[in-house]
Amino acid sequence: MKKILILILIVLCSYIYYQVTDIKVNKINLYSDKLPKTSNIRILQISDIHNRNLNNTNLLHYIRESNIDMIVLTGDIIDAKTKNFECIYSFLDSLIDINPNVYFVSGNHEWRNSNKDEFINTLIEKKLIDLNNSNKVFKKDSAKINLCGVDDPYTNHENTYSAFNNISSEYFTLLLSHSPNIIIKYKNIDSDLILCGHTHGGQIRFPLIGSLIAPGQGFLPKYDKGLYELNNNLKLYIDSGVGTSTIPIRFLNKSQISLIVLKSKK
Repeated sequence: MKKILILILIVLCSYIYYQVTDIKVNKINLYSDKLPKTSNIRILQISDIHNRNLNNTNLLHYIRESNIDMIVLTGDIIDAKTKNFECIYSFLDSLIDINPNVYFVSGNHEWRNSNKDEFINTLIEKKLIDLNNSNKVFKKDSAKINLCGVDDPYTNHENTYSAFNNISSEYFTLLLSHSPNIIIKYKNIDSDLILCGHTHGGQIRFPLIGSLIAPGQGFLPKYDKGLYELNNNLKLYIDSGVGTSTIPIRFLNKSQISLIVLKSKK
């Protein structure tokens, strides 16, 4: 019996280690009549890195080979306790070398880090595009989309007016928000798609139940992972991220990045 218990423990620990360290790609195709025919905009979402060392993973190789149009970082790039940023700076330098269209918004861990201003200023110096409470227009061929971002709504730093100021309603609108709390705080968001992170998919999930808890939503959260169809054709997508927080464990919830492909419905 003792040997069986030891074997079970070894298998369980190996499984958890695999769930934490190996990164899968979750692929989603989304369609909109706001995009011209033949549109194919490939967006790579990376969320909740929490200062994990991604330099020696297969992630950079995947990005090089995948014809990505833009990369969006949806907050918690670092951890609240991160003091040495060299590891994450090295990874971000590699991203910029591969694709200059790297956009980011802040998460609650950036705001809790005592060196937040230094970190954000360095990202801007490295030519990452700061979308905190602001917007840009992204163009590919004949397609144009509004790229909007809010600073972390979980810590009440969002400004939706600034995020959507002067955008054209004719273009497909994508909003970056670290936390899905944005849809709980604001019922009428003028966007077609919201990309979030923050929840980590609960880190630990159970069959049929999903995650037990998510920050800002408590037990049995309504919005924890995956794609949600909301009112007025608004879609919310929550990526479970590549890092961990509090405890370095994932169960039935592998580390992941997401490839979102926007296509025309016409």
